[in-house]
Amino acid sequence: MFNAKLNVRKPSNEPVFPYAPGDKETKMLKDAIADLKSTEIEIPLIIGGKEIRTGDMGECRPPHEHSHLLAKYHKAGEKEIKMAIEAALEARKEWAEMPWEARLSIFLKAAELLAGPWRYKLNAATMLGQSKNPFQAEIDSACELIDFYRFNPYYAMQIYEEQPDSTKGVWNYVEYRPLEGFVFAVTPFNFTSIAGNLPTSPAMMGNVVLWKPASSAVYSAYFLMKMWQEAGLPDGVINFIPGAGSKVGPNVMKDPNLAGIHFTGSTAVFQDMWRTVGENIHNYKTYPRIVGETGGKDFIFVHESADTDEVITALLRGAFEYQGQKCSAASRTYIPENRWDEIREKMFAEMDTMKMGTVEDFSNFINAVIDRAAFNSIVEYIEFAKESDEAEIIAGGNYDDSEGYFIEPTIILTRNPHFKTMEEEIFGPVLTVYVYDPNKYEETLELCDNTSPYALTGSIFARDRYAINKAIIALRNAAGNFYINDKPTGAVVGQQPFGGSRASGTNDKAGSKANLMRWVSTRTIKETFTPPKNYRYPFLG
Repeated sequence: MFNAKLNVRKPSNEPVFPYAPGDKETKMLKDAIADLKSTEIEIPLIIGGKEIRTGDMGECRPPHEHSHLLAKYHKAGEKEIKMAIEAALEARKEWAEMPWEARLSIFLKAAELLAGPWRYKLNAATMLGQSKNPFQAEIDSACELIDFYRFNPYYAMQIYEEQPDSTKGVWNYVEYRPLEGFVFAVTPFNFTSIAGNLPTSPAMMGNVVLWKPASSAVYSAYFLMKMWQEAGLPDGVINFIPGAGSKVGPNVMKDPNLAGIHFTGSTAVFQDMWRTVGENIHNYKTYPRIVGETGGKDFIFVHESADTDEVITALLRGAFEYQGQKCSAASRTYIPENRWDEIREKMFAEMDTMKMGTVEDFSNFINAVIDRAAFNSIVEYIEFAKESDEAEIIAGGNYDDSEGYFIEPTIILTRNPHFKTMEEEIFGPVLTVYVYDPNKYEETLELCDNTSPYALTGSIFARDRYAINKAIIALRNAAGNFYINDKPTGAVVGQQPFGGSRASGTNDKAGSKANLMRWVSTRTIKETFTPPKNYRYPFLG
């Protein structure tokens, strides 16, 4: 585009606003919440830059106040999906040819919009639509997403700079082409930053995208789409098609132009998508790239040398922040018998100070779970534990859905290391404790490794370095993100690239060059300046 080699500056992480009482940012956020809550909006599909209304409607309601209607949204059907595919492929002709500097400038601008005029609106939409407290919204829909929009362009530039060696008389170079077709981005309810990253990271690399946000997070997703448009995203590059997964997914994935899937959600859904790709593999024009981050059964392993207060803080934050609705949330913990009484007593005292309620009261640490289906699923696990002779509820265990989907932070103590709530993902504010013999530390590490099919996050708490080293080795394959003396949540873009393996996904590390490389197809070009003019080699002489 220019007779210049442009440089994307090395970014730093966006500072987190604390939203303390009296801060000007606190007032601005509360004003944004009040403004959004006072207006009911109608959310269309956005296909090829045009607003499409189908009349097949869904609703957006605050999980903590389900009597209030924030928005109604239109759902995509087979006709609209076909329109979106056509719009994406039409946009691809120009978008794929656009210089990388021009593409990336759009998302660098989006970062500035989000750090400035859009910050409070996106945070407020996330708080209302997904029931996040101000800190959880700030680190998600503001800071992490801003980081994605600054670090990903920097990583993209590094990818484009990676070129092969050349020899005398030959110039070798590599072109990083976008995939031939479109990418299907499917995003979850629990992180606005994931919803904002999964469609845009392929788009940065020149791909066009069909984006299906979670039905329970359409509200904040719509504001993301409008922000990208303000940043200058061309029509058709990302097409916004909310709707039922059972209708959207199959119609998208049978199309021969499917070139990639960028997914975050449940393991069962991802495996079904993979199966669908396999069944249709002979129809595709290219082998689709499949990138997914799915479930977790994340652990905190405590050694007898660990600091009590550090462990308790990690357990309470790791298990109960955002009501445990993080794929990285601490869901099981292994605590040595000779430390359990002290940890238990102090942890209960801290839990007594936790307030639960609406996001509009900034003194509430706990808010509501996302919807009725999630509420019912979590309650089933709690009731199962109450009725089992292998476990007992030692904290919490109560719930109420009369005004919002509220579930108390709940701790289950079990004598069976393979108890249901030690092995299965719950995705709610439920932590299961297994107390082990401190003389069987290494055996229990092995037990932790073998208990769950997942391998997303986990942590070890110890002051004994030999114990830490043993955990690092024994749990090498148990977590794609492993933490030493820290909770297993809160990965930061540019610092801890995120992703797990086993049943937790393809471990393509969001927030890194590794992820962006999945969205390009390399072409090697060899240019010879003085080609030979005779077929004969010297040995023939």
